[in-house]
Amino acid sequence: MSMHMKGFRGATARQRGFTLIEVMIALLILGVGLLGFALLQTMNVRFTKSAQQRTVASNLAYEVVDIMRTQRSMGSYFNGVTYASFDDVDPDTACARDTDAGPEANIARWKCEVSSSLPDGRARIVLAPDGNLTVSIRWGDQHWESEADDQLTTFEVKSRI
Repeated sequence: MSMHMKGFRGATARQRGFTLIEVMIALLILGVGLLGFALLQTMNVRFTKSAQQRTVASNLAYEVVDIMRTQRSMGSYFNGVTYASFDDVDPDTACARDTDAGPEANIARWKCEVSSSLPDGRARIVLAPDGNLTVSIRWGDQHWESEADDQLTTFEVKSRI
């Protein structure tokens, strides 16, 4: 019986379980992992927003290309759209669609959609005499970029009318 007790005492003499140091190290590793996951989520939101803005810009650019193709006489009206021409756009009044609208109203509506759909949204349309068309839409990305040169994103479509 004494042998049995000796084996029993030997088992209890060794500590089983975790020490405080091991628990602290495990918590540190868990904290670093959770911080990495939080950074991953932040980057995911950023890239999702950027993709959404690129989709909007693409749709707006192809919309104006389609309008110019279907109404070739309006090409000269859209050719005057420059980045500076967006200074007078009022998104509260000009975005209404009208089925009987003329070229000026269509241009004003499209410019309004660009300016209201994208942060600091502006566009430039260049129609060359040979029928080559370039539509450039740019918008601000100030929330994500700290460098001034990287704060503007531009989407450009080239086509032939």
